[in-house]
Amino acid sequence: MMKQFLKTKGGIFILLGLLSSPFFLQAQQKDYLPPKFVDSNRLEKVAKYFPLVESLYKDYAAKNHFPGYAFGIMLDGKLVYSGAGGFTDLEKQTPATTHSMFRVASMSKSFTAMTILKLRDEGKIKLDDPVKNYIPEMKGKQLTTDAPLITIRNLLTHSAGFPEDNPWGDRQLAATEDDLAEMLEKGISLSNDPGLVYEYSNMGFAMLGMIIKNQTITPYSDYISKHILKPLGMTEAAWEYSKVPANQLVKGYRWLNEKYVEQPLLHDGIYGAMGGLIVSIESFSKYVALHQDAWPPRNDMETGPVKRSSIREMHQPWRFSGLNANYKYPGGRPSPLATAYAYGLRWSRDGEGRETVGHTGGLPGFGSNWIILPEYGLGLMFFANATYASTAYANTMVMDTLVRISGLQPRKLPASKILTERRDQLVKLLPEFNGAQKSGIFAVNFFMDYFVDALQKEARPIFEKAGKIISVGEVVPENQLRGYFDLQGEQASIRVSFTLTPENPALIQEYHIKLNEK
Repeated sequence: MMKQFLKTKGGIFILLGLLSSPFFLQAQQKDYLPPKFVDSNRLEKVAKYFPLVESLYKDYAAKNHFPGYAFGIMLDGKLVYSGAGGFTDLEKQTPATTHSMFRVASMSKSFTAMTILKLRDEGKIKLDDPVKNYIPEMKGKQLTTDAPLITIRNLLTHSAGFPEDNPWGDRQLAATEDDLAEMLEKGISLSNDPGLVYEYSNMGFAMLGMIIKNQTITPYSDYISKHILKPLGMTEAAWEYSKVPANQLVKGYRWLNEKYVEQPLLHDGIYGAMGGLIVSIESFSKYVALHQDAWPPRNDMETGPVKRSSIREMHQPWRFSGLNANYKYPGGRPSPLATAYAYGLRWSRDGEGRETVGHTGGLPGFGSNWIILPEYGLGLMFFANATYASTAYANTMVMDTLVRISGLQPRKLPASKILTERRDQLVKLLPEFNGAQKSGIFAVNFFMDYFVDALQKEARPIFEKAGKIISVGEVVPENQLRGYFDLQGEQASIRVSFTLTPENPALIQEYHIKLNEK
């Protein structure tokens, strides 16, 4: 049973004990096996480094002049560690807590994107429809006569041809829908034709907010609150700062001339769809859990406000944005980094193949970041009330440190029934392959690409070196039709990998064997 969070004097919450239930439910189909983690002590492995995590955030906040901050660590869909420091109101000396509500700026974009996909799933819009179909004021807005029409997908991926509009967009939060419509009607300036390049556009997400309003006859903020925030139980979330309890509202500051200068808060307007959400760590953790719960694909019943497949769609690298061959992690470790924009989210893959999904947020008075590593089940949140606070750097530092020193490994995919069945059949044939051609488990190409005498010649010395086989390992799937397993011998172990065909039932089309190096 999962024990309760304990609140310490420093405002830090530590989860004592292991998670009470598996992250994923038993699938409905009998050929689906529940995920098996690399080890059963994932939380225990990570938890021993929570004091280090606290000190990293605390020291970073002090060094960068953050008046107040809050952070949270997610593991397998649970908020397992969180804390806060400093003040949310310097004049009143109000301590920051994990219930303090920070404006998280562009982290709001994924809520808007998620709502667009929800409307798509309900048949109310199409992502490749021209924007002018939903916003009449966009009719005729082209840079060149041969330009394609701007689509909703272009808006989602910052590829509409609008100019990068930071920091102009950050000052537009309170603009009304009528203000935006009037600007569009008057005419807008374009920097590129649609679909050619990535260029960050706050205006594009404000237009997505307008599409939500036009299609639902409900202000975007009300619609998102009703259909996303409320179902998730995000009770400490709002769009209009005047509606936030005074003791929870975080004021924003700029460090200027060696002192803090308070920054004005803007009211909720149409540009809030790109950056207006105000939320606590406690509530935002429920949203992070929703994203983590989308992985891996499985047969469980849907329980969230948006389909898991649509959330996974949000995580895909739809628009390439850059490749940094000389990237270095905060600790100095080099690792090339590819980046792309998904739907309201940023995506990256480093030189080790580690994928990260999340988003930063920056406004006058605020800086925030959240990231998840879908394969690892790990997520981080860091909010601060300093202008454009570099919270992404801190989260990257904590993430890389935590993964490396804890030894946390990616979660294993469940092995499909057919992979396990083909393993068992293949083991019976090794190393002689007697009767293999009549076994019925190999695809039509197999014995055209592999010859029995060559297979025997390759396998025999490997088995001789391994000695008597004493155990057969579980299949480690790379996907549902490709994987490998180990045969443990008295002297050494053997690795066998194989790939199946798209036929039903799937047959073995490729096979490799090698002696595992010590």
